[in-house]
Amino acid sequence: GSSGAAAAAGLYRYLRDFCGSHVSWSGVQLRLPEPLPRLREEIRASAPGRYRYYQNSCTQSYSFAWWDWARWEQEIDWMALSGINVAPAFVGQELIWQRVYRSLGLNQSEIDGYFTGPAFLAWNRMGNLHGWAGPLPPAWHIKQLYLQYRIVERMRSLGMTTVLPAFAGHVPQGILRVFPHVNATRLRGWSHFDCTYSCTYLLDPEDPMFQVIGTLFLKELIKEFDTDHIYSADTFNEMTPLSSDPAYLARVSSAVFRSMTGADPEAVWLMQGWLFQHQPDFWQPEQVRALLRGVPLGRMIVLDLFAESKPVYQWTESFYGQPFIWCMLHNFGGNHGLFGTVEAINHGPFAARRFPNSTMVGTGLVPEGIEQNDMVYELMNELGWRQEPLDLPTWVSRYAERRYGSPNAAAAGAWRLLLRSVYNCTGVCVNHNRSPLVRRPSLRMDTELWYNASDVYEAWRLLLSAGAELGSSSTFRYDLVDVTRQAAQQLVSDYYESIRRSFQSHALPQLLTAGGVLVYDLLPELDDLLSSHSLFLLGRWLESARSVATSDREAEQYELNARNQVTLWGPSGNILDYANKQLGGLVLDYYGVRWSLFVSVLVESLNSGRPFHQDQFNQAVFQVERGFIYNKKRYPVAPAGDTLDISRKLFLKYYP
Repeated sequence: GSSGAAAAAGLYRYLRDFCGSHVSWSGVQLRLPEPLPRLREEIRASAPGRYRYYQNSCTQSYSFAWWDWARWEQEIDWMALSGINVAPAFVGQELIWQRVYRSLGLNQSEIDGYFTGPAFLAWNRMGNLHGWAGPLPPAWHIKQLYLQYRIVERMRSLGMTTVLPAFAGHVPQGILRVFPHVNATRLRGWSHFDCTYSCTYLLDPEDPMFQVIGTLFLKELIKEFDTDHIYSADTFNEMTPLSSDPAYLARVSSAVFRSMTGADPEAVWLMQGWLFQHQPDFWQPEQVRALLRGVPLGRMIVLDLFAESKPVYQWTESFYGQPFIWCMLHNFGGNHGLFGTVEAINHGPFAARRFPNSTMVGTGLVPEGIEQNDMVYELMNELGWRQEPLDLPTWVSRYAERRYGSPNAAAAGAWRLLLRSVYNCTGVCVNHNRSPLVRRPSLRMDTELWYNASDVYEAWRLLLSAGAELGSSSTFRYDLVDVTRQAAQQLVSDYYESIRRSFQSHALPQLLTAGGVLVYDLLPELDDLLSSHSLFLLGRWLESARSVATSDREAEQYELNARNQVTLWGPSGNILDYANKQLGGLVLDYYGVRWSLFVSVLVESLNSGRPFHQDQFNQAVFQVERGFIYNKKRYPVAPAGDTLDISRKLFLKYYP
């Protein structure tokens, strides 16, 4: 291999194509044939692009927040086997920032008031938030620093390029006390947060302190971790710049880049291109061009972050000459839910390479959260090495065989059904789970699907029928939970529609029936199913947070961080349910309690003749949601019950 990552990708290709093996987030299948198959001839493969990129800035918080070294090592090895050769190494940067701020004259309370808690650091780093769920205890900084040493060492030993963080222009308020004449302006609030925790200060690009702070930070960072010369900075992530004047935007990007080259003359800036499609009204071609061309051509790499649904390269003349990576975003908030845009990812990268004067330099996986929909990521990783699209039905049948360790017609049939339905969203598809199951109940909930629900029910039946043969496979059991969970999610929508219809037609008996089945049977059964698999346990998420702590007080703070992120996302439900998860414990004690209250309030409304008021319900249900965050209940970290039995029981009751 031309690098460790290339050699590892070759190893995985041999394991996959010749030994029928499989490695993924949800499990491995490594029953190797004996003796190992010998190759008849040498096989050569080269990737059509220089880079295979991995990670979104948000993944750091939605998925990696509480990881220890064992989990990081596993991930980096998976990255190498997948052929990934460039990825961020963002851990531990807050300690470096703290050193820089202290050297500039800020006091500890000003620094503590700036950093968020661990579960929200991604948005602190992008200038969206400050202070929320913080501060960061001293022990956090030390542990993260030592973790980062091991992360960069392991990545580099496998031939991967590490992307380090750089200064984007955001500063703590304390900078204004120490340097009263500094030219800094407050940005507006971000995503339903007011200025208590948002409205970050942005330095003017012409202010001398911009270069002082940016270069100081990067020099300190490089001294600590060395460098591979690629740096990440996002100045305007989901935040409107102070001016749309192209000259101003060019000055900002030029200032960010100069602060990088001040520390490393070979610096290349890697930037997420999310902002361009997120605020297209602001980012017109003239504004995009100004921001990109403020940096010398070839010294910036843009991640076309949502290229499978909203590619930006097409309307920016291939990012006006700057190199870009065609990325699949796929997942928002780490939500559970079967989803994919397989046709778009099977053809999109090849179309981008053929685009007139294309500056595409690779492919990327940039989910906000991981440990879901393994198939889509295996497919995308394979496409990063392909010269042309795959035959998807054939590919997915082989995928099922590798994943479970033996051929099974029913399992392969189930996967072909899922491929053509839930995994084949076309057009502009945003995979944000809006199922009524995981959203605050109301009478105006969206139950529309992009696929035929009966295909999922049939895939469920087929997978169950393969249980006798494949039931000992850990990956099969994971998929059975996931497909049963998807079927249950569809059923929740059906019962919700029945509840809404009954309420609107004043049919109290039908309302009581549908509401009773949902609250007292379907949701508890779903919770039992999820509780039967270790990867679907709320306790696993909460205990991973507590295990990072070095005191009871820290453990409590980290657990509140972890609970808040997957529910209220902010002090008052600012980004409510954005990071929703379907986990054993969460379904019963959070979603289930909300639905119980909703049904009770509707029944009371019909009984009393008083109209239902959503605002009043929201106030009441907020107390339930907040109560869950502070309930201090400890949830199991070990699964209970047999997945096959529970899925079969659900099937016999509910299969339509």
